[in-house]
Amino acid sequence: MATYTHGHHESVLRSHRWRTAENSAAYLLPHLSSGVAVLDVGCGPGTITADFATLVTPARVTALERTEEALGLARAEITRRGLTNVEFVVGDVHRLDFGDDTFDVVHAHQVLQHVGDPVAALREMRRVTKPGGLIAVRDSDYAAFAWYPRLPELDEWLALYERVARGNGGEPDAGRRLLAWAHAAGLTDVRATSSTWCFATPADREWWGGMWADRILQSDMAATAERTGAAGRDDLARISRAWRDWAAHPDGWMSLLHGELIARV
Repeated sequence: MATYTHGHHESVLRSHRWRTAENSAAYLLPHLSSGVAVLDVGCGPGTITADFATLVTPARVTALERTEEALGLARAEITRRGLTNVEFVVGDVHRLDFGDDTFDVVHAHQVLQHVGDPVAALREMRRVTKPGGLIAVRDSDYAAFAWYPRLPELDEWLALYERVARGNGGEPDAGRRLLAWAHAAGLTDVRATSSTWCFATPADREWWGGMWADRILQSDMAATAERTGAAGRDDLARISRAWRDWAAHPDGWMSLLHGELIARV
């Protein structure tokens, strides 16, 4: 397994808890209905998981995370929503502890960019998917992110993130590689698409820019950057200020590209 670059600091969870099935898995929603059994790999704080559970009830959604601590975040969200059709499993996507042909849909959002072997992960996802079922994956493509104004410190942020993520064994430009990884995993009936998140209103900029202003100082990424010498504390503080400058700019705009893929088994 690669090392998870972001960690679970509040600034990271602020972003992850914003995610919903609608804003992060719209490409999959037409394929979900009552009775569809779902495995949600790398469920994080469980907001997408909970949306899936509502859509497929009375079928069950299985929420998978690497550690019990991470899985506890999803448990809290599911409990808060009063859902009873979610089960929680600690596991490794490279070696899933499920029998062959178990799930109708296996889903992973922003996961393959963080695993040590995304092709092996997709093979395992295929193994546990029923014949005729679907694998659905969505991942960012950091090199394709675009923003205005083009503050040099945000260019520095992007270069730093990619350096830290690759140093952790991940691939931050995963979005463009999903189709190639799927083909390498032996998947042939695939449909690759893309979608974006866009932050351009004052409220959206304040939220996204403020989140990253905190995250670049306090998350595991920041700690790794300092520990490995990729950036010093002054560098991180300068990047943090640039995020707030971007958020405050009346012309500020940012679009984040994501690759998406649905594969029928």
